[in-house]
Amino acid sequence: MGSAPVPTGDELLKILGALGNPHRMRIIQALTGGRNYVSRLARDLGISRPLLHMHLQRLEAAGLVVGSLELSEDGKAMKFFEVAPFVYRLTPEAVAAAAASLTEAGAAAEPAPEATPRSRRRRTPEPDPPAAAGPEATPPDSVRPDAGQPDDADRPDSVDAARARRSANP
Repeated sequence: MGSAPVPTGDELLKILGALGNPHRMRIIQALTGGRNYVSRLARDLGISRPLLHMHLQRLEAAGLVVGSLELSEDGKAMKFFEVAPFVYRLTPEAVAAAAASLTEAGAAAEPAPEATPRSRRRRTPEPDPPAAAGPEATPPDSVRPDAGQPDDADRPDSVDAARARRSANP
């Protein structure tokens, strides 16, 4: 068995990212049977041509498929795709070598997860901004942590002491 090429870290991220989507895996599966043009491939896979183009671009950028533009007998331009021959051996040592060669651009280019539709992604609520100082920043009793607890002024002995101070200082 020959040795498989060892991709750089950036290349490995592209390859794994390209294969990390079920549509793209099905495209590879469909193209292993032979080259095909976009319209027929879209019909075979049951996806729209724009969606198929997006996935094919990603596969092509990773070097997993190759596209070529050809003219049909009636003069119509048709884009054909086929699987590019590839063999990658994924071992801990290969991943370590790839990780050692990662560039900042490659690490920053890691795409957002595609598997979770936007409507199902969880959003983390942003924390409330810190309250401004001063009496207007005091939260209402319903949200104060000591709500329901009597203030000193509400206690009977404190009320009497306050009255005594007011009558002593006219």
